[in-house]
Amino acid sequence: MKRLGRTHRPFYRICVMDSRVQRDGKAIEEVGHYDPMVPDKSKRVKLDLERIDYWVGVGAQPSHKVGVLIKKVRKNDFGTAKAPPPLTAPKEEAKPVEEAPAEETAEAPAEETAAE
Repeated sequence: MKRLGRTHRPFYRICVMDSRVQRDGKAIEEVGHYDPMVPDKSKRVKLDLERIDYWVGVGAQPSHKVGVLIKKVRKNDFGTAKAPPPLTAPKEEAKPVEEAPAEETAEAPAEETAAE
């Protein structure tokens, strides 16, 4: 998170950064912003979840605060638009298999023994 704004009025840009770069240094990519002073909760956070998922998949580790913000956006705690759909498709319920009636095998040997 890069801190911007002025005294007593913070504004943060959520960025992908190399671990060797200082906090407000050059970012690889900006993936959202966070404005804690906005009274409307739905406008406090804006995140590009697709890009965040990409970077986490590549090995990037979100800071503690950014991780909390991501979880809140996914749970829709900020009152933003619909949460993204889950990555896995819902599993279909298994259809019950109808058992075929068992053939009576006891009669066949009885007929053979009677014929002898």
